[in-house]
Parts: sequence; structure tokens; C-alpha cells
Amino acid sequence: MSDPFVVVGGDAAGLSAASKYTRENPDGDVVVFERGRWVSYAHCGTPYYVKGEVDRLTDLLSLSPEAAADRGIDLRREHEVVAVDTDAETVTVEGDGERFEQPYSDLLVATGAHAVTAPIDGFERDMAFTMHGLDSAAAVRAALADPDDPAVDTSIDYVDADLVERYAAMDPPERVAIVGGGYVGVEMAEAFRAHGVETHVFQRGDHLLSPFGESVCERVADHLRERGVELHMGCSVTELAGGDRVEAVVHENGRVDVELALVGIGVAPNTDLLAATPVELGESGAVAVDGYGRTTVENVYAAGDCAEDDHTVTGEPVWVPLGLTANRAGRAIGQTVAGDPEPVGEVAGTAVVKAFDLEAGRVGFVDHGDAREAGFDPVTESVTAGSRSGYYPGNEPTTVSLTADRESGRLIGGSIVGKDRAAIRIDTLATALASDLTVAELERLDLAYAPPFSPVWDPVLVAAKVLRGELAG
Repeated sequence: MSDPFVVVGGDAAGLSAASKYTRENPDGDVVVFERGRWVSYAHCGTPYYVKGEVDRLTDLLSLSPEAAADRGIDLRREHEVVAVDTDAETVTVEGDGERFEQPYSDLLVATGAHAVTAPIDGFERDMAFTMHGLDSAAAVRAALADPDDPAVDTSIDYVDADLVERYAAMDPPERVAIVGGGYVGVEMAEAFRAHGVETHVFQRGDHLLSPFGESVCERVADHLRERGVELHMGCSVTELAGGDRVEAVVHENGRVDVELALVGIGVAPNTDLLAATPVELGESGAVAVDGYGRTTVENVYAAGDCAEDDHTVTGEPVWVPLGLTANRAGRAIGQTVAGDPEPVGEVAGTAVVKAFDLEAGRVGFVDHGDAREAGFDPVTESVTAGSRSGYYPGNEPTTVSLTADRESGRLIGGSIVGKDRAAIRIDTLATALASDLTVAELERLDLAYAPPFSPVWDPVLVAAKVLRGELAG
């Protein structure tokens, strides 16, 4: 193989690109270097594996190494790309006990992101985890299980058996701490409570899920408390204290004794590989790309959690590390490299999360400060309406918050929270943003109605009607 399409990273963006390339160009050569064992897995499914709703780690695989080989992809696991020479158009690879140079015709950097633990001290102790990767998920599930009742199948080829067996041999915790009240914190609170352990969530700010807006944050917090989760709001954690094993969480107001701590305070893009190259980074610290995933260096692309994308509302570069963004961009780049250019698509920050029985969604600009910084004069209205016709069983209060620009009347963001199919309704708002709809145009959408699914006026339409009145003065 000489001068193939080289992909660095074998997860969502990387293998999506490789798969699309081989379909579009069956005679072309593509090689994917992945430094770990796992490839193409559903990271967002890990809390549900820890909870026990997903039985086996391999159930989270989207594309196995064997299936990748069947597609004509030269996938090399446990091979780390340690350098890129954009002048020579080569990458330096370490794997199988050797170091070698691999030429490329086109290069995709899909190195993802890593979990942030700083500035919290003590993360090196046993029973201190992040939820980033399948080995982390396997270790946490093993730690929660009784030593006499192993919960993780270590015969699976990809599992780090030594790591799993070490945690499986320890006594399971009775009290756990989650540092961070974002997606990971909320989802893992549900997972830990399913195992019957006392669960504490520490959040530096005043709200959980702060990107979702105040109406969502307050309702989620109340629901977590109802389900037995103890919240420590406005509380910065400084240390995971203990000896060899975590024994307590130390925060600005004291300490709480725990036997396990999970840190979910965010991620950062993996861009160190490009530090010695002329590839430019954006203001976010992720790789700057154009609408086709091309970097500032010819024949070098970037996609997934290490790359920026253009925002649907503003058209400006943003960094939104989410699953669909990575898969879609990778697929588009594979097609482009194969000779048929395809845009990677814009992003609106569309996201959904489940918190026990409650579900929430958000899209676009929710925070007024962010909206003003982007040049808008934001106006927000919130309404609570039934999810179905009031007389039909299963009707639940659904809160919709919509934000518009006062001058243009254009919808620029929104959030939804409720128990009955609330999260999926965010897709209506995401479509409205992509179509540059005004609030008046949103209100006139012909949404489906039947008692089991929605009232005559869907909660989204009710919110649009109220916001339109506010804009009219």
C-alpha cells in the first residue's frame, strides 16, 4: 500500500470516513490507526451499561474490527500516530514493537477528546474514575458489583481484563460522589442509584445542566432529589482524598466521606498531535476547519470531537463535541476524499438527556449572555402545557422555553423538559433553526395531532404563540 487515505482515530468520525470512502471508491486504499483496542463504540451508552440496562460492552460497538475488515478497511488497533509531517505528507506510527513512517495522499485527524480532571487533586487513587471510554465503563461496573458476582465478561477480546479484575476484587462502595452536574453527572446519578448506593453530586455552579436553561435545570434538580440524589450546589471540589483508595471528597465547605468518585467536569480536544504542524486551531482550541472539514493545510482534514464546526444560527465556528456531529462529518469527509465533495453540515448544539423519569432537550442559544455576545437581542418565554390531550392517559406537563431575536423575530434557541416524549420534540426546534424560521412561522407549522400523541396545540406551538405575543409588544 502506498499513499493511502490515512485516518488517525478509529471511533465515530474516523471509521465513518473510512467506511464511506471504501463504499465510494472500492479500489482505493484506506488505513485507520487507533491507539487503543476499542473502535467505533457508542460512548453515550456507557451510563446505561453501568446501570445494567445494557448487558455486554460489545453491545455498544457500532462497527467491530472484523466488520471493518470486511469493508476493505485496513484497521490497525494499538497503533499510535505520534507525529505528522505535512511537508513530507507522512505520519509516524508506533505499534507492534516498531516505529515506522506511513505516507498519505489525504489525512483525516479524528483524535477525539479527553476527559478533564484538573484542577482536582487525588485522581490517581483507586476508585477515582471518569466516564470516558469503554474501559472506564467496565471498571466502574466491576467496582459496583459484589466480588463474588462478577458483572463484566473479561473474556471479551477488547476488555482490559487486568483493570476489571482489580476493581472487581474490591469491596463495592456504599457512598459515591459525582463531581460535575452536566450530562455525565446526571446520567451517572441514575446509574449509581440503580445499584442502591448513596449518591452525592457536586456542582460548582448554581445549576445542573446549565446549557439547558433555568426552567430545565430547576426541574431536573427537583427530580433528582425526589429520587434520593443529594445535590451540593455552588460547591467546588478541590481533592479526592484518601490513601491508595478514595475515601472522601474535599470541597470548599468541608468534606464528604465516599468510597468512589466519578469526575465529569468536561472534555478537551486532542490536538497535541498537530502542535508541530502548520495546521491551525480555532479560538476554542479545537482544529479550525471549513465547511468540508478541510484544515488550513492542503489534504489534511479534521472531524469529530477534536474539530470545530459552523453554528447553524450564526455561521461562526464553534466546538460542539457530540455523536451525530462526529459521525456526519466523518461520513462527509470520506465522500469528499473519494472525489465527490460533501459538506460536513452545521451544528446547533442540539442535545437531549434523560434524568430518571424526566427527559430534556436543548438547541441553539438558550443563555441570554451568549445570545447577546453573538449580536442578538434575546427574548425568552416559557410555557407549561400537556404532552397529550388532557383526557388521554399519559398526559404529562411539558415545559417549553423559546428564545428569539427581538428585532427580526427569528427563533434562535429553545429547551424542553417533561416526562412524556419531551426530549424528541426538540427536533422540531432544531429543524426550525436550520430553516431560519421566525417565531410566527414556527407557530404556523402544521404539526401532527391525535389525542395519544399531542393536544391540538402542541406545547411547541403554544410556546411560539406566547413568544410571538411578547415580541409584538
